[in-house]
Amino acid sequence: MKVIYFSLDYTPHDHRFLSALAETENDVFYVRLQRGPSQTEDRPVPAKVEQVLWAGGRREFRWIDLPKYVMKLQRIVKRIQPDLIHAGPIQDAGLLATLTGFHPLLSMSWGFDLMQDAERNAFYRRATRYVLSRADAFASDCEATRERAIAFGMPRERTVVFPWGVELQQFSPQRPAASHQHRAKGFTLLCNRSWEPRYGVDVLARAFVRVAGARPDVNLLLLGEGPLAADIHRILALGGASDRVQYGGRVPQFDLPRYYHMADLFVSPSHVDGSSVSLLEALACGLPVIVSDIPANREWVTDGVNGWLFPDGNADALAAKILQVLEKGKAMQEMGRAARAIAERRADWKKNFPKLLEAYQIAAAHRKE
Repeated sequence: MKVIYFSLDYTPHDHRFLSALAETENDVFYVRLQRGPSQTEDRPVPAKVEQVLWAGGRREFRWIDLPKYVMKLQRIVKRIQPDLIHAGPIQDAGLLATLTGFHPLLSMSWGFDLMQDAERNAFYRRATRYVLSRADAFASDCEATRERAIAFGMPRERTVVFPWGVELQQFSPQRPAASHQHRAKGFTLLCNRSWEPRYGVDVLARAFVRVAGARPDVNLLLLGEGPLAADIHRILALGGASDRVQYGGRVPQFDLPRYYHMADLFVSPSHVDGSSVSLLEALACGLPVIVSDIPANREWVTDGVNGWLFPDGNADALAAKILQVLEKGKAMQEMGRAARAIAERRADWKKNFPKLLEAYQIAAAHRKE
């Protein structure tokens, strides 16, 4: 099967999908819509994948370029003559792929597109409904996004849910000696979510100021970068907590396990998510977690069983929850074991990936003319 994989940019998620697809019998062609701030992957496109050079993929996507890009993409489709297009997120790559009129089309949600962008304004609502009404199949990483797709008109029988998962051997509870050598004294919180409004890292910054004022033995390991950097640094500085924060910047994928092993508790304050890969990595590493109480997180974390939930956006509640967790002692080890157990049951990338190929077959079987 010839497959065009059409995505917004080039991220670690794209690299992982392309790498897995390259190991199948499919001929895979990678088309990227833009070269923009969402590119966070430094590894080259897998050798067995043909990257298509075209008008897009050279700068950030602009809506003014939509008509031109649709025509250019139609020419690519005519030249390659694929058996399937796999496109997402919904309102950009998914929309362009839909406008070409090609079938079969698999529309794949990236979480934020349905949980946030679909309600951004009337145009995005219409675009979401337009794409899903014309897709031959739909894939997403959690039940929350599937239900949103169905609400926008996607037939349930043509949907597939598969958590993108993690490499369980790479992300494991075993702590290398080097991790112990670099662990800070005291108790370390870890957050590696991007510093964008949707991920709520500013909420964690405000909560940490309160925690740091109450507990001098607690530190924060803050990875990532993004447009909220000035706000986050200001919150921590004004709160007198900057000297208790270690900034790690953007960390290569291969080095991430070391940072999970350096921490005692993972925190994800995201306002919107699908099955967060960062959360799944933390669970796989046997790291207790505190996450915002949003639908997708509740699919993975049961409060008091394999982690804890706090009301989304409430910094005071997050601080109080962290302080409560600090008193758990041996219960933290039990929580870590429960975290690893759910990752082994449901977040194994090698077991989950074949579900994407099932979605390809569903799309082919329901091809619209």
